[in-house]
Amino acid sequence: MSPTTRDVDKLAKIIWDYHHLNHALHNADAILVLGSLDTRVAERGAQLFLAGYSKHLLFSGGVGALTKGKFPKSEAEHFADVAISMGVPKDVILLEPDSTNTGENIRLSYELLRAHKAPLASVIVVQKPYMERRTFATFRKQWPDASTELMVTSPQISYQDYPNAANPKDLVINVMVGDLQRIKEYPRLGFQIEQPIPAEVWAAYEQLVAMGFDKHLIQRS
Repeated sequence: MSPTTRDVDKLAKIIWDYHHLNHALHNADAILVLGSLDTRVAERGAQLFLAGYSKHLLFSGGVGALTKGKFPKSEAEHFADVAISMGVPKDVILLEPDSTNTGENIRLSYELLRAHKAPLASVIVVQKPYMERRTFATFRKQWPDASTELMVTSPQISYQDYPNAANPKDLVINVMVGDLQRIKEYPRLGFQIEQPIPAEVWAAYEQLVAMGFDKHLIQRS
């Protein structure tokens, strides 16, 4: 029997919930917004800045696998345009437009903030909802200052409401499944710290892969 939409959604929601960290936010030395296909991430970063959570707002991202040909400029520049349209002053925005993966996002952003003499006791990182945990694990491995307090957040959207024209459900589930695989595999490669994966979450991963949601898995050489 073929899986129903309800079957797929039930499994995907298990993984979606696991990826969320539900960090409580407070004022921070910097807001670091990681570029992606989802401009709602830029909106979330702008909202936090406008609400007074930090005096420093940095957008990071060059051109990634999912954004190549989608934006007329780098992810960082495109996201900055979104923030400016929401009322963020252009002259307060820092841009890191060269990174092509999350590790580079983090390392290059650290260097840029240090160059601007921003204090870095605490940082709010803004990411897609289903990349919160992998972002946290990567930050803790790649960010040079282990004493920095890290808060990870994302657009406040439910699994049911998240898919849209730019982020269709099939793509979201494929990427979400691939990111879970990376949470398991990347620590041994030195990219991230370890994160425990409950048996129920890994079982949902295996079932979704068996259903064909394998388009974003690590490519084996």
